Amino acid sequence: MPDSERLIVSKQDGVKRITFHCPERRNALDRAASERFHELIMETAEDDTRVLVLTGTGDAFCAGADLTPNMAFQSQPEDVTEVLRRVVNPTIVAMREMPKPVIARVHGVAAGVGCNYALASDLRICSTTAKFGQAFSKIGLIPDGGSTYFLPHLIGYAKSFEMMVTGDLLDAQSALAMGLVNAVVEPDALDATVAKWTERLLAGAQLAISGIKKSLHYGESHTLAESLECEAVTQKKCFDSEDFREGVAAFREKRRPLFRGR
Repeated sequence: MPDSERLIVSKQDGVKRITFHCPERRNALDRAASERFHELIMETAEDDTRVLVLTGTGDAFCAGADLTPNMAFQSQPEDVTEVLRRVVNPTIVAMREMPKPVIARVHGVAAGVGCNYALASDLRICSTTAKFGQAFSKIGLIPDGGSTYFLPHLIGYAKSFEMMVTGDLLDAQSALAMGLVNAVVEPDALDATVAKWTERLLAGAQLAISGIKKSLHYGESHTLAESLECEAVTQKKCFDSEDFREGVAAFREKRRPLFRGR
């Protein structure tokens, strides 16, 4: 399949959807598709998208890097550190730093870097058929793409170590019990559940949602005192906004607020 067809992009009413699309390879990404995904994430951070949804075609979310012999990851020698630094790592950071919520719609296997793109998202909405895996050790690699950071924060060291050294898949209900995902629904209810979340985010105060994401991301790697200062500075932007004035007015008038993101 040509590289240009491995990602499908659509956008409607402020919601952009990026779909991993190589169902015969369980939506695994070769290098060109990974580079294009990075470009799309960087573009989304700057355009008028308000909510980003990631998903996959067929029966998988994304099975990770495509390691078949005819793919770019195997066809030529390369410095894996350089690729991670230039493509994968900036993608993960941009997903966390973009001032817009990212939803991972996971209906099947999310493995390797595909799992880590889901972990880098702000919400993980899954069907009962979703599975999460860190299979790197099965081919003699360590997990990358931020998994050694995200997983211990979400499920603790012991379970993270277990997932990574065994490479076993974690089913959706176990992921929910561990706090790895936000919701698990039946497959036929997945799209409706994702739609409800996008509608809720679209109707919310965009500046506040952006500030929440920024402050949470900042707090992951800073002290309490530093996080308090980040909150104070970020709160000023929200406090001075039209959205805050509208929120207060709506509260007093006992009506639903109409936020405009300014």
